[in-house]
Amino acid sequence: MSYTKQYPIRWADLDPNGHMRHSAYNDYAAQLRLDFLEDAGYPLARFAQLGIGPILFREDTRFLREISPNETITVGAELAGLSPDGRKWRIVHTVYKADGRESAVITVDGAWLDLRQRKLTAPPAELTAALGQLERHASYAEIGGDGRTGQ
Repeated sequence: MSYTKQYPIRWADLDPNGHMRHSAYNDYAAQLRLDFLEDAGYPLARFAQLGIGPILFREDTRFLREISPNETITVGAELAGLSPDGRKWRIVHTVYKADGRESAVITVDGAWLDLRQRKLTAPPAELTAALGQLERHASYAEIGGDGRTGQ
């Protein structure tokens, strides 16, 4: 399934040059991931009950076009990798300007952390299945035990 949401750009998202600040792109990608997880039945409260949470190892942002004040952006998520046990994942976010042109591409590598033991853990099978329902990015490759794709 394709997962996208629209967000209006706020004054707080702007930099001194009058366009969206660099870190706001990543904030909207993070918000989209949380929105997706909640829609999949995993609100933050459920993660607290399970004692797990998402962590990031890498966040790579490619800026393509600036976003202006009062634009409404669309942010999408595609699955670019998943380990067989669901422990590690890669998501590619594309941020679109109001006119539909790509503004940024954000790639994140993450995993699930056991918040009590402070080590990586496999999530419930239903959560792995939910992630697996995201549309696959053209670069999709299974993630091996060492975190590399194609292993």
